[in-house]
Amino acid sequence: MRTIMVLAALLVSSAALAQSNAPAANQAPTAGNGTPMVGDQPLVQIKPKGHKAAKHTAAAKPSVADQMKACLEIEDATKERLDCFDAIYPPKPKATKAGAKAKPAKPAKAAADCRLLKEEDERLACYNGFAGTAPAAAPKT
Repeated sequence: MRTIMVLAALLVSSAALAQSNAPAANQAPTAGNGTPMVGDQPLVQIKPKGHKAAKHTAAAKPSVADQMKACLEIEDATKERLDCFDAIYPPKPKATKAGAKAKPAKPAKAAADCRLLKEEDERLACYNGFAGTAPAAAPKT
């Protein structure tokens, strides 16, 4: 039993010595600045364009639906909630000509159309209607 233990210790120690650093002569050739060389040419690694940038921006900015749902957490019929929605879609009321009759407002087809309403109460009601029906998962574009 002792001989087996001595033999195992000898094999383990020799395996540990075999895994030490290789001498400098066996290392891959490098240029003067430390760049690895393949033959007489420097090794070049190509990365796909735009892959990182698209992933980074998608992770950094939440979707419009998520932003609108976050606005729903603010108390209803308050200026703060309207300001939250206006931060997503800045208001741009339609300009009317002087002396022209006001046409009845068409119902908004998208949440972005709500920014065209001039009255704050109407705009808030319009945003609330779209934010309450926002899809659970935003479509990928």
